[in-house]
Amino acid sequence: MRAVVQRVTRAAVTVDGATVGEIEQGLMVLVGVGHDDGPADAEALAGKLAGLRVFADPEGRMNLAVDDVGGAVLVVSQFTLLGDVRRGKRPSFTDAAPPDHAEPLVDEVVGCLQRAGIEVATGTFGARMEVSLVNDGPVTLVVETRNGKVV
Repeated sequence: MRAVVQRVTRAAVTVDGATVGEIEQGLMVLVGVGHDDGPADAEALAGKLAGLRVFADPEGRMNLAVDDVGGAVLVVSQFTLLGDVRRGKRPSFTDAAPPDHAEPLVDEVVGCLQRAGIEVATGTFGARMEVSLVNDGPVTLVVETRNGKVV
């Protein structure tokens, strides 16, 4: 799995003009699923997201996790994260898992975060979504898993 993680002061996702998910302070996470990804990858990604210490402590150091600051996570599926742009001008998406494989794994990331006690909002899988956010910092990270481990 591949995720782009942004520390935000707020983020929202709309579908057909209606807000389907929104958070205040927390993490905006775009998630792409590959063919070889499985439940262990979803668990590893969720574990890393829950524990990422990217929020400021009283001394101003990035030392606190999302739950420590009472934040939330907005998870949005995005197959284009698996786009391959090495050849030609148009990306190839052959590395992205088909929806019937990807959707349950994105749902598992959400479920793992919720079981960890973190508030989670989501987009709508497969829909054309509009995402808005205010990146705080800016802080943006890429997190990848392979064979159930963060790499």
